[in-house]
Amino acid sequence: MSEKILVTGGAGYIGSHTTLLLLEAGYEVVVVDNLSNSSLESLRRVEQITGQSVAFYKVDLRDQSQLANVFEAHEFSGVIHFAGLKAVGESSEIPLDYYDHNIYSTINLLKTMQQFNCQRIVFSSSATVYGDPASVPITEDFPTSATNPYGRTKLFIEEIMRDVAVSDEGWNIILLRYFNPIGAHKSGLIGEDPQGIPNNLMPFISQVAVGKRNKLSIFGDDYATPDGTGVRDYIHVVDLSDAHVKAIQHIEQLGGVSTFNLGTGNGYSVLEMVKAFEKGSEKPVAYEIVGRRPGDIAECWADASLAREKLGWKASFGLQEMVEDTWRWQSNNPEGYSE
Repeated sequence: MSEKILVTGGAGYIGSHTTLLLLEAGYEVVVVDNLSNSSLESLRRVEQITGQSVAFYKVDLRDQSQLANVFEAHEFSGVIHFAGLKAVGESSEIPLDYYDHNIYSTINLLKTMQQFNCQRIVFSSSATVYGDPASVPITEDFPTSATNPYGRTKLFIEEIMRDVAVSDEGWNIILLRYFNPIGAHKSGLIGEDPQGIPNNLMPFISQVAVGKRNKLSIFGDDYATPDGTGVRDYIHVVDLSDAHVKAIQHIEQLGGVSTFNLGTGNGYSVLEMVKAFEKGSEKPVAYEIVGRRPGDIAECWADASLAREKLGWKASFGLQEMVEDTWRWQSNNPEGYSE
């Protein structure tokens, strides 16, 4: 019998790609998602690509009785936890919503896992937990801090999970700190579909290229970087999803709590991303330079060698593939999943 994995937030961008890779790796997958920032269409397309079915429950993790019903109906060997709100700017405007959605829901999930004796969890954390790093590349032992409520929720959840592991050594926990996920599945059938105005650079660039938005605002060109614009580590969503599959495969032997950076180890500036996208899509991307955004940092990229050593994982997609896959998704689905 194949192992069964619960994926929270599995209808979202990274969740749907990870669900697809789990199915291809031979796992059974059950998804819970409240669909507040995702679409059920993503899972229909995952089923179309893989020819396999995904059990889906529309559940908000803050509803413990509904969550318990899912655990009652299935025996899970592990959980991959993506569900949560994720917009940095918005988190400063509605911090209580972020604490409620991200932290309260995670506590509920952990309590329910404990109740049903499921003690393996892979958590979707973020490079935002490094705050404004003193140097780059960033290794896992860098000091942590947060410059916004979103990052703080990730940091608090990491601490909560460490406390849980100290209280009961039966727990196996992997914390994955992502850098900047971009790209889409090669099929062009699933990809990033942000609701409203995109918070992240790549979907914004691709929406300008496809004619959905007039121009990109670049926040600041006076950073201490080669061209003055912010430098980030962009990682293909399929590489990122592959790391979650490897995390589930290695979680038992690693034991306790492990923390891994997921990035390529290369930093690209905003202007380099615009140029790469224009080349990959053969479309012009209009932009204007505006003032810096509060909470933004100059540069941030990963040292991901620990994930290679412990999980046997390494990012394999280059920038041009990331751009081409993003454009294939965007040009095939100009309105995302809502067409």
